[in-house]
Amino acid sequence: MTCQANSTVNDAASGKVPAQLHKFGGSSLADADGYRRVAHILLTQGESSDWVVVSAAGTTTNQLYQLLALADAGELWQQELSVLMAYQQQLVEQLLSGDAVRELRERLAADKAQLQSLLQLAVITDGQRAQLLGFGEHWSARLLAALLRHQGVCARDISAIEVLKADCALIPNIDSVASMANITQLIAQCDSCRLIITGFLCGGPDGETVLLGRNGSDFSASQIAALAGIPRCTIWTDVPGVFNADPNLIVDAALLPVLSLTEANRLAGLGSAVLHRRTLQPLFDTEMSLAVRSSFTPEADFTLITRHSHSDGQAVITTLPSVWCFTLADVDGDVEIDALLAQLADLSLTPLAWWQHHNRVELVYPPEQGQALQVLLHNDSLSLPLQRQLDKEMGLVALVSAQAGDYRQRFSRLLQRQAYSLYQDDVSLVTLVPTVQVARLSRRLHRSCAAALHRIGLVLFGPGNIGQTWLAQFFHQQKALAQQLGAELTLHGVVNSRQALICREGLTEHNWSQRLIDTSQGWQYPALLDELSRLPCDELVALDISASESLSEEYGAFFQRGMHMISANKLAGSASQAQYLQLQQALAVRHVLWRQNASCGAALPVQAALRELRLVGDKVEAISGIFSGTLSWLFSHYDGAVPFSHLLLDALAQGITEPDPREDLSGRDMQRKLLILARELGLPLALTDIQMHNPVPDTLSTVPLATFLQRANELDAPLAAALDKAREQGNVLRYIAQLEWLDGRWQAAVGLMPLPPDHPCATLLPGDNAFIIRSRLYRDNPLVIRGPGAGREVTAAAVQSDLVYLCRELLRN
Repeated sequence: MTCQANSTVNDAASGKVPAQLHKFGGSSLADADGYRRVAHILLTQGESSDWVVVSAAGTTTNQLYQLLALADAGELWQQELSVLMAYQQQLVEQLLSGDAVRELRERLAADKAQLQSLLQLAVITDGQRAQLLGFGEHWSARLLAALLRHQGVCARDISAIEVLKADCALIPNIDSVASMANITQLIAQCDSCRLIITGFLCGGPDGETVLLGRNGSDFSASQIAALAGIPRCTIWTDVPGVFNADPNLIVDAALLPVLSLTEANRLAGLGSAVLHRRTLQPLFDTEMSLAVRSSFTPEADFTLITRHSHSDGQAVITTLPSVWCFTLADVDGDVEIDALLAQLADLSLTPLAWWQHHNRVELVYPPEQGQALQVLLHNDSLSLPLQRQLDKEMGLVALVSAQAGDYRQRFSRLLQRQAYSLYQDDVSLVTLVPTVQVARLSRRLHRSCAAALHRIGLVLFGPGNIGQTWLAQFFHQQKALAQQLGAELTLHGVVNSRQALICREGLTEHNWSQRLIDTSQGWQYPALLDELSRLPCDELVALDISASESLSEEYGAFFQRGMHMISANKLAGSASQAQYLQLQQALAVRHVLWRQNASCGAALPVQAALRELRLVGDKVEAISGIFSGTLSWLFSHYDGAVPFSHLLLDALAQGITEPDPREDLSGRDMQRKLLILARELGLPLALTDIQMHNPVPDTLSTVPLATFLQRANELDAPLAAALDKAREQGNVLRYIAQLEWLDGRWQAAVGLMPLPPDHPCATLLPGDNAFIIRSRLYRDNPLVIRGPGAGREVTAAAVQSDLVYLCRELLRN
């Protein structure tokens, strides 16, 4: 009916429909300065034809209720009335002058006399009570209209009794047809004149005053705006809008710029102090928007609510420190929950949430509705076996979001034993906890689900084969990972040895490659680090998927600037002991994180296993194995059937070795990895402490690569002899790294070693790595971790795993 009526207004009225309706609450009109702010807002934030709805100034309505209570109790009320009238008169004298003051003084005197007559009645009817309680709105409308006229603005105060018509039910129902006729007439008569309309009031069937109840002024404002076809209703109050949590409880609660009507309605139903369900109802049948703004900071941002708003899945946390719980038990079988909820809805007593068990339903209400339901139960007005639970004080914590289901897992993880399981509907998740835990849970929930997303920036160094594979993995998982972590992950840069592409707004899967190609300018570390420091992120993570020695030497500079590091590069982790200790000190001083699991074993959980053993108090006594995919492949295939040099050249042709195979054969790579693992155990070792037995003789170590490849057959005889010797003992020949506590000290070496056929490294698949850990707990039956220890996919996966771990640590802290 409302939409149809709006059309009627537009067709019938000769005047112009106002662009906006402004509603000002009592806090906005509490003193003379408040009235002046309101007048300024009306002159600067709208048009001359805008309509205004006002509440009673300050605590006026509460004072009127107090006068009634005193009169009902037969107590003296004259002093209280004098105080109230003096307050109203003072507002007039502070804001007006001349004839305007005299006129309003006379009207206040007449009102005081009328109040005295009402308070002296032996029996006060409902209509007279409503008339008495509505004086505050009349005073506000009258004074604001006079103030605007005093400032040269056409303004007229109107009693809502002449505008809105309703029945006299406990919760009055608006008569849309009668109200529409009045509004149509007003639009026609009051073009370009500000109407100041009383809130809280409407007219009954016989012209008597009817009150719209709690928050009635907000409701009357949105109802009038909807019936008039006004496109926007603005509720001016003492807060700038709706926050994603109670700012009195959570210091970093953020203002919501937009809110969908569905979300706003659920928040109102859950007891929001800013939003009220009846205020929102007219919006469901119109295209009207509702703004919530602060009259104290009118230039500040505010919240806009419309039917079509999209809040992008934002989460809002709301709480009630105390709720009433009721239990309905049906010993004969399952409770018919749909019928129960329908019956309660007919009584305007829909619960905030409910939990159903086999033969029991628990319902939760805010205290005001709980009291109303308790009265009905006490009077036997309901044929329901409902009982209020009085054994525990409970409060409510809820999350409201258009994508509420996406937050269920995170919310559930925060619940303790004393909490109820989660109630879920289309836009909310609700639980009950003991009242003393409400604040704590709401803070944790806000931090986990509603706080501004932690911005984690990423910069990739080394977009080669592994780097590009990681980029593909990252972009594929970016959205899901951000949702899982509750953080915003943005790739801000890609850097190779010649070019540095740094982008403040972030790079995408589709643009980074071409943009890097188009970047021709070179770079140097100081300037690059300065640029990285200016990126718009809370934390910056550098991912070193290079083999750059110069980059590894700059780790300290990254750490000093508070940047975190993930390394597939082994050079920093195996640097000299002095350099390594300097890096550890920088990490501790700046509280930054460094993960380097990808530098040893790729995605195999070797370093994680060592950390876990240390955490449980175990003592690692030895680490050994094959840590090189190339050496694993070579010696798994080397059985003497073909000379070793033939096998080596075949591996080079397949890309299994480094371009210079001597880098693999030297064992330097395994030496560095063994040192990284030793330092994971906290051992103060250096590379020089790890003996390295290089099968490449000195005569071939320093010659040019081409010469080495031509003379590679010089490796055949010594390696064949080593293989024959191992076979004579029933063993196989493998290239092994080994660290062990022996003869009262740690001893470490890498080199060729004969192994029995049942050794884990003897049966390793060609190209796989194996890590054998012996400890106090795993002494007789060592812990063996084996699998692909190299390759672009698994190494990229290890980098991604380190990134997830590092992000979780950052967010946890």
